[in-house]
Amino acid sequence: ALAEARLLALTARIRPHFLFNSLNGVLGVLRRDPRRAEEGLEELADLFRALMQDNRELVPLADEIVLCERYLSLEGLRLGERLQVSWQRDGAADAALVPPLLLQPLVENAVYHGIEPAAVPGTVSITIARRGPEVLIGIANPRLDAASHHTGNRMALDNIRERLMLFYDLEATLDTEQDADAFRVRIRLPFRSER
Repeated sequence: ALAEARLLALTARIRPHFLFNSLNGVLGVLRRDPRRAEEGLEELADLFRALMQDNRELVPLADEIVLCERYLSLEGLRLGERLQVSWQRDGAADAALVPPLLLQPLVENAVYHGIEPAAVPGTVSITIARRGPEVLIGIANPRLDAASHHTGNRMALDNIRERLMLFYDLEATLDTEQDADAFRVRIRLPFRSER
């Protein structure tokens, strides 16, 4: 019961920031492209639906990917061509069961730290692969110089690391790495499916 309560609290922490950014993206395009704004509101409604679900159960990775695509589409409204996304996706991983809201906060961090403060276009790279009994997820974004970079408090990383521990114990890991050009997050978790 304690772990379940902790999990609900961790999931709830993500919601306001996520929804606020998404709504601002729709508002930013409302006057210049009403049709796209309408599509954005439909995407936002789909995201609300996902957030209103009971987030105590693992969900298919394919559902998390769709949620991420909707989020990135909404961010595209706000950032335009500055936001480039590169997906490398292994369909064999789609059925893996993962914690809800696993990818979106990490992708949001990548956009916030690696794309938003830059004056030039940048790419968020998302790699998903199944390697035997494991699923490997990688998210990378440009690393900017300190003057143009938002400082982070690592809440999303700590939050997801803790949720991975609650769901998988020591079978899952979340590691980060940075060099002069990029910041990378790597997740390794066991492949479990409903079948």
